[in-house]
Amino acid sequence: MEIERINENTVKFYISYIDIEDRGFEREEIWYNRERSEQLFWQMMDEVNYKEDFTVEGPLWIQVQALDKGLEIVVTKAQVSKDGDNIELPTENGKTIDLSVDEKIENMLDDKFGKSDEKSSQEEDEEEGNLSLVVEFNNFEDVIQLSHYFQKDVESVSDSLFHYRDNYYLYMEFEQDQLNDDEQEDLISLVFEYANDTDVTIHYLEEYGKRILEDDTFEQVRSYFPA
Repeated sequence: MEIERINENTVKFYISYIDIEDRGFEREEIWYNRERSEQLFWQMMDEVNYKEDFTVEGPLWIQVQALDKGLEIVVTKAQVSKDGDNIELPTENGKTIDLSVDEKIENMLDDKFGKSDEKSSQEEDEEEGNLSLVVEFNNFEDVIQLSHYFQKDVESVSDSLFHYRDNYYLYMEFEQDQLNDDEQEDLISLVFEYANDTDVTIHYLEEYGKRILEDDTFEQVRSYFPA
């Protein structure tokens, strides 16, 4: 995928149909399956964010152009006006264009890619209210050290350990109905004693990283590296 940073608020990227198929998507479902088109879009945005530090916050203005061999996509960050009725889209000359709040990303994806009656897994996770995070370790020794301290309430945490570009990443998802906010904060605080925050997302790791361990990560690490 080719990425071009236009300015602080806008990025343009091109992805070929071959690249789309290599990512596990079919050309037809990109246009007619809303859920799959969203999955592809956010997967591409994860890569854009990682390579260009283009953090997605708030509404987006998306322009999609279908070319002979792929798609050209322009994404611009927008802001909601103070009255909440319009989306303010920045232009190259520093001015803004006001758009109706109804024309946000969900509606644009409907227009470009079609609708789906099924909810995405991301929406389902949000409805369930589970907290998830990805952390980065400086070296594997920190993973081992944390595994010997992280033994409480592990049955309430789903996790996976990834390796990507000489670094180790841990994805964790906390069961909301099993842990209260204070318990979650205690566990997260413990994790950050050995790990660092990162902009790398679980979607990017699943696509480009190597999954080393899945579920009961710390228990498996302790079994391989006992104290």
